[in-house]
Amino acid sequence: MNPEQPAPPPGPDRGTRAEDRPARLDIGVVGTGRVGPALAAALRLAGHRPVAASGVSERSRRRAAELLPGVPLVDPAEVLARADLVLLTVPDDALPGLVTGLAETGAVRQGQLVAHTSGRYGAAVLQPVLRAGGLPLALHPVMTFTGTPVDVQRLAGCSFGVTAPEELRLAAQALVIEMGGEPEWIAEEARPLYHAALAIGANHLVTLVNQAMELLRTSGVEAPDRMLGPLLGAALDNALRSGDAALTGPVARGDAGTVSAHISELGDHAPRMVAGYLAMARATADRALAHGLLAPERAEDLLDVLSEGGRGQ
Repeated sequence: MNPEQPAPPPGPDRGTRAEDRPARLDIGVVGTGRVGPALAAALRLAGHRPVAASGVSERSRRRAAELLPGVPLVDPAEVLARADLVLLTVPDDALPGLVTGLAETGAVRQGQLVAHTSGRYGAAVLQPVLRAGGLPLALHPVMTFTGTPVDVQRLAGCSFGVTAPEELRLAAQALVIEMGGEPEWIAEEARPLYHAALAIGANHLVTLVNQAMELLRTSGVEAPDRMLGPLLGAALDNALRSGDAALTGPVARGDAGTVSAHISELGDHAPRMVAGYLAMARATADRALAHGLLAPERAEDLLDVLSEGGRGQ
């Protein structure tokens, strides 16, 4: 083995069939939303053994039953009592309180691996776990989850934002690799910026796509998803390959008249979308100018139109 590559946790050769490998870690999941069951199912494929999970809503319980059949649903303290590796897969705002409560009630054991999947937080939020003798890991899968078995397959090649104490770095990376993912080390202080970048790219994309589909339906298009699919797929591919050089459209060209018409039509048919259009148009104009795609003399009229559109809101 290359000494620079992270070693997998102790266990049999990964080339053997999963059903022939003894489980190396007992896995527990606290929070059976969309993420936790998928990660536990992926670890099961790697030879580990999910042994307990906790979930509150009926939907989360059904999800656990589908992705983790036979795994009992118990309270969070019991999950920790049964597991060597605990996945805390709860909403960001609930994570600090959950961690503190588990540590203060003595649920965390000496040497127990405790990993959360929040993008916002690094390992510092798990300080109560560390003080209780646990081993803290931040393993954030950079993927949107559906809560269905397809998520397990989508983990193949998925990047994970990994933050952990230096002595646990190889263990964290090895777990990600066993789930089929690609570990990417994120410094503790960079976690909020890292998460903001992902939110801009993924969350806002969903809003933009659905706004575009809504407007196309209003304009009479019967299958807006079919119309947008090739266009947006090409735009995403071009952006990832070429960066700002992929900018196109009326804003990047400085077509002030076209942009003015857009603002007018949105004001008539979808006034709630005008503010978002203006904000994205200004950001696009700034990037096109900086990249030399938008000539300064054309930018002046364009920016006047955007400014007038903003005053009309």
